[in-house]
Amino acid sequence: MANLKEDDNALREVLTQAKTIAVVGHSDKRQRTSYQIAQFLRQRGYTVYAVNPLVKEIDGQPSYAALHELPEPVDIVNVFRRSEYLPEIVDQSISTNAKTVWAQLGIWHQPSAQIAVDAKLNVVMDACIKIEYLRLRINSAGDI
Repeated sequence: MANLKEDDNALREVLTQAKTIAVVGHSDKRQRTSYQIAQFLRQRGYTVYAVNPLVKEIDGQPSYAALHELPEPVDIVNVFRRSEYLPEIVDQSISTNAKTVWAQLGIWHQPSAQIAVDAKLNVVMDACIKIEYLRLRINSAGDI
């Protein structure tokens, strides 16, 4: 597997097959992009888990300190943290059996991408999940 950013069919498959998404760096502030995109994903039918050790809950839902604390494995780990945090996030993604690591616009770390690819994870870096979802005209989670 490689960075799927340039492969529309692979992106479409990742987004339509996914049911659960962990948003790492999910803010509790409504004006933040991570909050807005997490809400967008929830509205599209995904189960979204907030991962932010500095926040206890967001809109009445628990926020988890790390991926290994989530109640179930996730399909996509959507990353809203700076690139230097990707090595740790990729390691957690591998150890929790996530299927895809998706780093938002401006977030890229080639060694972490290679580690994820070597572990058979899908990798999308430097791409906004909402922009790609809308560009690919996906209707809702689970649509093929």
